[in-house]
Amino acid sequence: MKLPRRTILQLAAGAAALPALSRIAWAQSYPTRPVRIIVGFPAGTSSDITARLIGQWLSERLGQQFIVEDRPGAGTNIAADSVVHASPDGYSLLWVTQTNAINATVYSTLNFNFIRDIQPVASILRVAAVIMVHPSLPAKTVPEFIAYAKANPGKINMSSPGIGSVNHIAGELFKMMAGVDLVHVPYRGSQFPDLLSGQVQVTFNPLPSSLEFIRAGKLRALAVTTASRQAVLPDIPTVGEFVPGYEATAWFGIGAPKNTPAEIVDKLNREINAGLADPQLKARLVDLGGETFAGSPEDFAKFIAAETEKWAKVVKFAGIKPE
Repeated sequence: MKLPRRTILQLAAGAAALPALSRIAWAQSYPTRPVRIIVGFPAGTSSDITARLIGQWLSERLGQQFIVEDRPGAGTNIAADSVVHASPDGYSLLWVTQTNAINATVYSTLNFNFIRDIQPVASILRVAAVIMVHPSLPAKTVPEFIAYAKANPGKINMSSPGIGSVNHIAGELFKMMAGVDLVHVPYRGSQFPDLLSGQVQVTFNPLPSSLEFIRAGKLRALAVTTASRQAVLPDIPTVGEFVPGYEATAWFGIGAPKNTPAEIVDKLNREINAGLADPQLKARLVDLGGETFAGSPEDFAKFIAAETEKWAKVVKFAGIKPE
């Protein structure tokens, strides 16, 4: 039996549509098993704390566990590399931070290109950092700290969770603008044991993992790094009040391997944005010292590109190199 031409064309169009329909159905059922969120920082850091809040929200909304897996090391590049080379099926996600944007300039020999190889999914939070010093340091204000540092060049140790971290880059920007000499001490694990014991004296640390130490009086807050004061520390001034023009913020988001289906990216973006609009979750994030930062995957991609360009200038000026 010879089929009419119109029938043949209709059958061909239907067959061509099957892969797209299958992909959409797959995305609608996603996730069908646990999802890993890979974080490039140790447990207890601001990234770890915030990622667990987002993971809990997604678990409740999507009916599968979103498991936070901390993989610190190599300035977060171990975590990024593992997701870059993971299957693009939505089951391995990356906790994206400003460090990934900074590393694009710090490291010249990476076997991946972050902007090319990671699909931005959703921006989540912008976070102030805070200059914290050990109580043994006599400085109680930013001007006193600058004066003390100038009187003791090369004698103050500045800790960070790694080269290119927001702690490091915010400290280098401060050194550049305040004209002081601080010795950077990067840590592969937690910086806090040595900071609390006084072996290192200062850090520029994101607020979520700083508040408990400040409130307990174990570390002294001198200033926040944002352009305006923070509601959780209303009496703490900004660095910019003493060093005009200074501003540095941490930021967090979610990324996926390139070629992750758009339907899955959009689904995750939609659910994360719903969380950022939820009064209860938003209040918890703000209480950590953050400002919610919702947008589309395209918005997040543009933001990452702009941050990469911005911090490249500081990296080059400070001559930051990997270990």
